[in-house]
Amino acid sequence: MNPKQAAAEHGADLVKSGMVLGLGSGSTSALMVQAVGRKLREGTLRDVIGVPSSSGIAAVARESGVPLATLEDHPTLDLNLDGADEVDPNLDLVKGLGGALLWEKIVATASRRVVILVDETKLVPRLGAKAPLPVEVVPFGWKSHLAFVESLGGKPTLRTEINGRPFVTDEGNYILHCRFEGGIANPVELEARLLGRAGIVGTGLFLGVADRVIVGRADGVEVLTRTG
Repeated sequence: MNPKQAAAEHGADLVKSGMVLGLGSGSTSALMVQAVGRKLREGTLRDVIGVPSSSGIAAVARESGVPLATLEDHPTLDLNLDGADEVDPNLDLVKGLGGALLWEKIVATASRRVVILVDETKLVPRLGAKAPLPVEVVPFGWKSHLAFVESLGGKPTLRTEINGRPFVTDEGNYILHCRFEGGIANPVELEARLLGRAGIVGTGLFLGVADRVIVGRADGVEVLTRTG
């Protein structure tokens, strides 16, 4: 079993019958949802409801036979299973390269427990060391944020589709991919500065969110738990 599949299967094993489950987005989350669907078909799980964090993962859930609901139906979720683009030693995360960061953060915030499923390539010494930081902005005035991000040490570019048009999130917003040379020195401060600016509605910094990280490795899985 490859590391990503191993992490996804371990995550699916955490799901209990009767749970209302937050469904993260991305390739590892898709594998997890497929595993949950298989358990429902086999009868080893019953009465599980999923709340999706993107239209993409909602489609995977429907194909896999996982019943869906919304946060309006279930404002508090039992467990959120999601992936990540980077995980640092404190179990802080960069997420959102799939384009669903705002909805992912809303679903995570509504969950009693958040478990992150990754393969070992996502472990980094410092956030921003490999991946750009996604920053979600409303379309109106989006260019006005470029110089601001640069003043914070970032190099922002607009995420676009293959045809050159702006990528549009499920919420109808744009995404800036912001690279920080050497990584992000102070994620807490950066998050506060970004979210304090009108027009920026979310960032891919998920700080203090993950209760546990399941790391898929070639020889099995490692479970990392937040301390403190």
